[in-house]
Amino acid sequence: MVLELKLRKVGNSVGVVLPKHVLNHLKVHEGDVVCVTDAADGSVRIAPANAEFTQQMEAAKDVVRRYRNTLRELAK
Repeated sequence: MVLELKLRKVGNSVGVVLPKHVLNHLKVHEGDVVCVTDAADGSVRIAPANAEFTQQMEAAKDVVRRYRNTLRELAK
């Protein structure tokens, strides 16, 4: 699925309105929470949030926070 969506001003932010068929594909409704993740190629992914994913992301953030210096050295 490839869509071109227009960015719109929403208050002091900018947002994207997802068409109904995209919401159906994601199986989300108004008020649901989605996760936006970035990829190495600069693209982003939108997926429904769930408790397991949220826990995994918090664990990953904790590891990065605790081992910041080690990870920085390994990245050289």
